Order: sequence, then C-alpha cells, then structure tokens
Amino acid sequence: MIETPSPNFDERSLPVSMLVLHYTGMPDAASAINWLANPEARVSAHYVVTEDGQVVRMVDETKRAWHAGRAYWRGIDDVNSASIGIEIVNPGHEWGYRPFPATQMGALIPLIHDIVQRHRITRGNIVGHSDVAPARKQDPGELFPWGQLARLRLALPRPTKNLMDPHWTDGGFMLALERFGYDITDPQAAVIAFQRRFRPEMIDGIIDGECRAILLALLLPKPMGDE
Repeated sequence: MIETPSPNFDERSLPVSMLVLHYTGMPDAASAINWLANPEARVSAHYVVTEDGQVVRMVDETKRAWHAGRAYWRGIDDVNSASIGIEIVNPGHEWGYRPFPATQMGALIPLIHDIVQRHRITRGNIVGHSDVAPARKQDPGELFPWGQLARLRLALPRPTKNLMDPHWTDGGFMLALERFGYDITDPQAAVIAFQRRFRPEMIDGIIDGECRAILLALLLPKPMGDE
C-alpha cells in the first residue's frame, strides 16, 4: 500500500456503516491522486485503486474523508461521516469510460473485504456514488462489475430468480425505492441510478415491469440472484 496523505478530511460524527465506490473520472491516475491531495480541491477519499492494481491510502479510516458530497442513503444524510470512500481509477463517462481491468479488481476486492469485515458493513450498504447522489453522479457506472462483488457476498446480488411484477403505480415504485434506500427527490434520477446499479443493460429512466420485479425482490428478506 502506498501512502499519499490528503489534507482534505475532518472528524466523523457517525460510526462507519457504509462503503461508497467511485470512479476517479479523470484522464489518468496521477491527475486524480494529485487532485485528491490538493487542499484547494476540498475532495478526498480513503483509498485510490489504480488500473494496474496499486492501492493508495490517502485518509485514515478513522477520519471523515470528503468523497460523497451532498448524499443520502437509508436515512443518513451525512454519508461522509458514516462511510469509507474508495476511488477506482477510470476515465469515467467524460474522458473515455471503459471496463475495469482484472488487475484492478484483483486489488479492489481484498481491500473491500478487509474494510467490510473491519466495520461489519452489510451488503446493502456497499453502494456506488450514483446510489447515494443520483441527481449528481453516475459513478462507478454501468460497466462496474457488481456481479463479481455479489458472488463474493461483497454487494447485493441482482435478483434473477422467480421475479414477479407487483404492478405498482409509478408512485408506488418510488415509495418502494425510497424504502430501499434511495433519495427520490428527483424521481427520474433515482430510477436511472437504480437501473445503472441493478439493470445496467438498459438505463432509460422508465419504470417498467422488470424494474418493479427487481426492486420487489430486493425488498424481500433474501434477494435471490446471481450468487
């Protein structure tokens, strides 16, 4: 692990209960790390994972890194205080979004495993930046291999078995989405974030039977999916 301390942190006011995954969204790793270490940026993360599998520690886990910005998840609106933030090097949608290489995932997975074990973070609280800030963010994006994490019990699986459309109204779907954890202040942004996470092959912001069936399955005690 490479130590590159960032000055951009303060004290937590909540215990750690969440892990938020980001992509850097910058042309290369050096630019991202330099920006996260720059006091003028006023952003940071606990860790950065490069495409060639290096792990850079920037903020101690006991401190509140400034990675999520305005965000909300499952009743928590100071997500930074309650979370560990990992920036995964990827140019993102602005600079040439591309799949996350196996070497990078090979470094990310044990890091996630260690953090989750240390803080007893539940699978439902391992989320993407777009999940906690749907109106502002789309990272780590639709190419991120959530299924790979789910098979290791490091994320919720996408439900695939015995799916049933509950035929909720759109308003009913939004209430269910809020119950699951999302901020639904911007309804379409919340639907898009849900699709990006749980149905990445079609992100259209339209509530359909498949979206309703996936969300219903996620709200059941044991989501049945690709594990």
